Amino acid sequence: MFSNSQNSIFKIIQVGFLSLIISVSAWTLAAEPAPAAIKADAAAGEALYGNGDSTRGITACVSCHGAAGNSGSGTWPKLAGQHAAYIRNQLKHFKSGERANGVMMGMSMALTEQDITNISAYLSKQVIKPGTAKNKDTITLGQSIYRGGIAAKGVPACAGCHGPAGAGIPDQFPQVGGQWADYTEAQLVALRAGARKNVQMNAIAAKLSDLEMKAVADYIAGIH
Repeated sequence: MFSNSQNSIFKIIQVGFLSLIISVSAWTLAAEPAPAAIKADAAAGEALYGNGDSTRGITACVSCHGAAGNSGSGTWPKLAGQHAAYIRNQLKHFKSGERANGVMMGMSMALTEQDITNISAYLSKQVIKPGTAKNKDTITLGQSIYRGGIAAKGVPACAGCHGPAGAGIPDQFPQVGGQWADYTEAQLVALRAGARKNVQMNAIAAKLSDLEMKAVADYIAGIH
């Protein structure tokens, strides 16, 4: 049996030893270097985009998205000039299943973090081929929605986030100007239905009619 004074000394030693362990552990964690950021290799991204990698079951992106990211039809979006962070996030969302798309979910599964970073860097450096608005009957309506929104419905101006020329804002909002009207319209429909998840855009698209979607999508195709 220990005396009260011996017990007190023993407790002081225990507390001191525990403090020492915590201090050493904290110092060790602080001393460990942070994980190095993945460095983008646009040249490697170009090679993977154009040729794929048969050894890993990766199909060339160019087969759908076109040379230098300029697809040939609205079935597939133009990716040229899109912000690297946006492309990177979308590929990760496809890979995780957060964004449902049978083709892209399968295509992205074999991509590593380095692959995704490289492809995104390559596409961000390309120049999008400008499109044109084709429906003269809705051009005024589309322009009005894009530039000023629809106050009566609480729809904000698209330009407020995506910019007057549709260039978007890096790391925040994607480039939309010059995109195929069919693709933009399809995304708005998916956002309205909730099939594509984005809290801000789900709320906005829910307020748009079919005609309004078609009009603004057509207008967007012609800005750059």
